[in-house]
Amino acid sequence: MLSRTADHLFWMARYMERAENTARMLDVNYQMGLLPQSAEMAEQGWRSLLSISELTEDFTRRYADFSPREVMNYMVHDESNPSSISSCLKAARENARAVRGALTTEVWETQNQTWLEFHRQFDGARFQRDPSECFEWVKFRSHLSRGVTLGTMLQDEAFHFLRIGTFLERADNTARLLDVKFHGMGDEFFGASSQKDVEYDFYHWSAILRSVSGFEVYRKVYRNVIQPEKVAELLILRADMPRSLAACMNEVVANLLAVANEQSSQTQRRAGRLRADLLYGRIDEILATGLHAYLTQFLDRVNDLGAGISQDFLVPVTG
Repeated sequence: MLSRTADHLFWMARYMERAENTARMLDVNYQMGLLPQSAEMAEQGWRSLLSISELTEDFTRRYADFSPREVMNYMVHDESNPSSISSCLKAARENARAVRGALTTEVWETQNQTWLEFHRQFDGARFQRDPSECFEWVKFRSHLSRGVTLGTMLQDEAFHFLRIGTFLERADNTARLLDVKFHGMGDEFFGASSQKDVEYDFYHWSAILRSVSGFEVYRKVYRNVIQPEKVAELLILRADMPRSLAACMNEVVANLLAVANEQSSQTQRRAGRLRADLLYGRIDEILATGLHAYLTQFLDRVNDLGAGISQDFLVPVTG
């Protein structure tokens, strides 16, 4: 497969996954904002959302305050923000158009229709009336895109590069979400707390779980009250949790193996070592050494892995 074709497929999948992740975080923040809380706590929630995507500095240059309206406008409509839903869906569609011949008709039409319907969904009174309904639409379109890919595409190199892009982006986002949310709460939230803190904890940790569709999964796996260390374990080490770091790396390793070439052995080794660390890791050891340090190192390793994939398979990044 031509490296340029692989590059478009890889980034098409990454941008679609990024749009879904952004919609998930915005929806959870919006829902949390409906709960009784101080203005300071509400603002912190929107600040942390920007921090997850490393966009705080860019946002402060463009907007006067961290109000929900301003942050949602920046993360939904602002095309100068490469991580906004609008920018991601547009980029996913443009990458799909560039490799139209490598996609089935259903995959292309799903990507194209998503972009064409976006402005109708998010412009005007509909978005102002019920942002959650619009965010659900983005998640649905992302689910549809993956389902159509699985259901209609030949499982050849094109399919595998789509999968690599999806799960590399998902691993990066889950790690960022965990790092910002756990690091912001402080180590005291792993120990005993007051009744008021316990009540706040429930909404805080359940919001994190809901942002990765993990609330029902947590209840099924652990069958007890929501505990921070169990949330961390579920989203890092449980390979049967679809958006966990372990599940994402299993997919990345399997799909890298399917497209391996003469020069990709080092990249495969990096991916394999990262997967092995998750496969044999223990949450008590991770927490003992520091969750923030662990997740920071994971993000660095994922970024290195992405650079290796780009070097081995995709269009080289020049700059």
